[in-house]
Amino acid sequence: MTALDRRSVLRAAGTLALAAPALIGRAEAAALRLRLSSSQANDPKFGNGRVFYDRLVGQLRQDGLDGQIQVSFFPDNQLGQEIDVINSVKLGVIDMMVSGSSIAANVVPLVGTFDLGYLFSSFEQQTKAFEAGAARPVEEALLRAGGIRIIAWAYNFGARSVLSKKPVRTPEDLAGQKIRTLPNPVITECLRLMGAAATPLAFGEIYTALQAGVIDGLEHDPPTMVASKFYETSKFYSLTQHNFSPLALYLSDATYNRMNAGLRDKFLEAAKKAAAETRAHGLAVEKEALALLRDKGVTVIACEREAFRQRVAPQMEAFLRNRPEAKPVVEQIRATAA
Repeated sequence: MTALDRRSVLRAAGTLALAAPALIGRAEAAALRLRLSSSQANDPKFGNGRVFYDRLVGQLRQDGLDGQIQVSFFPDNQLGQEIDVINSVKLGVIDMMVSGSSIAANVVPLVGTFDLGYLFSSFEQQTKAFEAGAARPVEEALLRAGGIRIIAWAYNFGARSVLSKKPVRTPEDLAGQKIRTLPNPVITECLRLMGAAATPLAFGEIYTALQAGVIDGLEHDPPTMVASKFYETSKFYSLTQHNFSPLALYLSDATYNRMNAGLRDKFLEAAKKAAAETRAHGLAVEKEALALLRDKGVTVIACEREAFRQRVAPQMEAFLRNRPEAKPVVEQIRATAA
């Protein structure tokens, strides 16, 4: 080999040596990128989507997975209204969504079982029932018919109650009041039976509808009322507590199937830990949010809850008659002590 040839080989080797770190860097940068959607405000205390996201990112970092999995968070309906997002999760266009179970009933009606009025007596009872298997038929139906996995359960941050421009103590007080509900037939029927003129509306449209007088109020948990500043338009919060709504982390089955199996298992474990932390957080902030509503001039009313419960009771029988596959789910929940 001539001196010129040796110099050429050495230059080539040097070039490869310099390029190698860049190539390795690109390989390390090829992290799994996931998009997580939430309809709620980007509030680190009262926004359930943001709270879950923060716990998930923290858990991924703790487990040493933050370089392998990168989750981008999109609150405030940035990726679309919930009904559009849940269908995008179904198609695999969006990877994940944090939302109550209610929106998924538009994809698989059996999920609407959890929206039946006064089905749960508390969040603690809900967790016990789910751990005993009550949620499994719903999870399987959503995966089978909707291509969506529920990989973890948490709580909406408090029981759903009615915020209105007028005080509500009895079902008669709700008569004629246009109360926003989720665009879901089960929870809409629940509010109708409670006495309201139930008005389905996308979450992102609530505030302007309240301002414009299109609706008179809505039903939701206390932290959501604070985070979205609905107290600015309505000053009476009646503790009907008609639904202890479960919060779900939805994962597209298409995303699930494209994940490396080993990495996927670690991610799912991190998500479940984050959900457990989110549950504990939700229980802690409900009372704080109620106190903040009072500070904002909202009158919190201990209404005649039993009267509302009796009005809603026929819904259960009608739902089970139309969807007998829900009977084992309801029976498991009813058999679970709080």
